[in-house]
Amino acid sequence: MLPTEHRLRRREDFATAVRRGRRAGRPTLVVHLRSGAKDPHAPGESAPPVRAGFVVSKAVGGAVVRNKVKRRLRHLMRDRVAQLPPGSLVVVRALPGAGDADHAQLARDLDAALERLLGGGAR
Repeated sequence: MLPTEHRLRRREDFATAVRRGRRAGRPTLVVHLRSGAKDPHAPGESAPPVRAGFVVSKAVGGAVVRNKVKRRLRHLMRDRVAQLPPGSLVVVRALPGAGDADHAQLARDLDAALERLLGGGAR
């Protein structure tokens, strides 16, 4: 499970990541990344944590399928948070194919999207 300090919860933070961040699409998901954004809500001088949020619409499937996809994505992001710059905002939007994808396919697509965003890979 993704620790609480790494969860994106505020609507304005989701909007910032989606509108001002970079985007990489894969067959089952789209990842929006706002690198090194300063957290205005964090007290002190310490580096803000990476925070991730997930958007899984009804187009993915019923409630059971949507929750399964969200659990898988949270689990996958937990292992990848350390790769991202401190203070980054990440929004992972599941596409309709994510409901039928297995764990390995979601992991491949998430890794490919993050690699493209972090490494600046060619389109």
